[in-house]
Amino acid sequence: MVGNGKMNPSSEAEEEGVKSLLKWAAKYGIEVSESCSSLGLGHCLGVSCFPGAGGRGVAALRPISKGELLLKVPKSALITTDSLLSRDETLSLALKAHPSLSSTKVFTVCLLYEINKGKASPWHPYFLHLPRSYSILAAFGELETQALQVDYAIWAAQKAVTKAKYEWEQAFTLMKELKLKPPLLTFRAWIWATGTISSRTLHIPWDEAGCFCPVGDFFNYAAPTEDPDSFENVENWQNEHAKDDLDIHHSQRLTDGGYEEDVAAYCFYAKKNYNVGEQVLLSYGTYTNLELLEYYGFLLEDNPNEKVFIPLDLDIHSLSCWPKESLYIHQNGRPSFALMCALRLWATPPRQRKSIGHLAYSGCPISKGNEIYVMKWIGKKCDALLKEMPTSVEEDKSLVHLIDKMVEYENLREWVKEASAVFGGEFGDNNILKAAYGVEGDNELTSLVRTKMLIDRWKLAVQWRLMYKTVVARCISYCTDIINSLSTQ
Repeated sequence: MVGNGKMNPSSEAEEEGVKSLLKWAAKYGIEVSESCSSLGLGHCLGVSCFPGAGGRGVAALRPISKGELLLKVPKSALITTDSLLSRDETLSLALKAHPSLSSTKVFTVCLLYEINKGKASPWHPYFLHLPRSYSILAAFGELETQALQVDYAIWAAQKAVTKAKYEWEQAFTLMKELKLKPPLLTFRAWIWATGTISSRTLHIPWDEAGCFCPVGDFFNYAAPTEDPDSFENVENWQNEHAKDDLDIHHSQRLTDGGYEEDVAAYCFYAKKNYNVGEQVLLSYGTYTNLELLEYYGFLLEDNPNEKVFIPLDLDIHSLSCWPKESLYIHQNGRPSFALMCALRLWATPPRQRKSIGHLAYSGCPISKGNEIYVMKWIGKKCDALLKEMPTSVEEDKSLVHLIDKMVEYENLREWVKEASAVFGGEFGDNNILKAAYGVEGDNELTSLVRTKMLIDRWKLAVQWRLMYKTVVARCISYCTDIINSLSTQ
């Protein structure tokens, strides 16, 4: 896992902080076991550190069986819009004057309002353990956005920022009426609250905005292992996409926890068997890396649900009956079922499409010649795409390595000077320095914090584009292998 924004309890102070949080959680009825460990929760889990695998996470303290109940968090411990409103008449009355705000915007305002109370908030001990920043797409500046290099990813980042600014502006009047402290009225604070809700809330049936689940959010993410494109015929394909139409039910099936009315608690279950000391992971649902970056602020180096999109001619889309989001390349470089069907039909002479279209729609190769043509077309398209990129796969690998070496330099300017000698584009006109030090009024400490946040986001952008190019390169190899195999038959 890359850049998940969670605390890494490597110091005694941080460990004491986690202990304090668990003691607070016990008062709310969250199962914390003193007999297991000083950092134990439930009867089989312990909070631990997993460097390079999510940071702070949950470890098995004994063998755990698949399907076993891991943790139960009572409803009284969940932080929801209702629980916040029920404790504060001022907040409740103020919100009645703004009925047009969505449930998520309302929850965002409620979170900032509760943060504004400081130690007076009953949830203050929980808030202290929230990340101080998030690397979600809405937090991306122009530098990080352009570093993504791929058009649809750049567009996604720009859209996320625009949406966040619009929502902040809509809620600003309400926040002023609530007399939030000036720092909590800023767009930066709104992004923080948005990132907190986007990355840490869990689904509950009575509020679309979801809930915070103290201690339950200690679990790190594991992608579902089901392959959404594992079908081999049109019947399976239709069944799979019928599930997509029922998106809510599909996502629930892929997650490992949920609110259970009969026990009035949020319950978490083991997704597989675990040995002692192994990190216990939970699935939040099926996400591509760009979606993980958008909503959670991290990437998976080996994401079985990754989808890479390449530019397609308009006539291919016009001939295809499949939605654009189904025309992609898998992480292993294999074109998706729908993409192959669409290209086989497109590569067929127009006068023959009606008579043999059923073969294309069923996922069957139309002919050896057609299959070779399609594979050559995809291979050439991917090759041209890589050549058009501002940087190559190897250059991106070197840049990620160089970013990791920043800690060895006394200051950012020294590092940028050396990096500029190796890389041009992104270092031109001191772009990094301008982005890092370009905010007036910041003191030295604030500038250092802002610089670290910027570099973290920039690194994620470079890593995302590297993963994208790696998949495209794998697709070229896949197509070449298929062509060679067909040519020898």
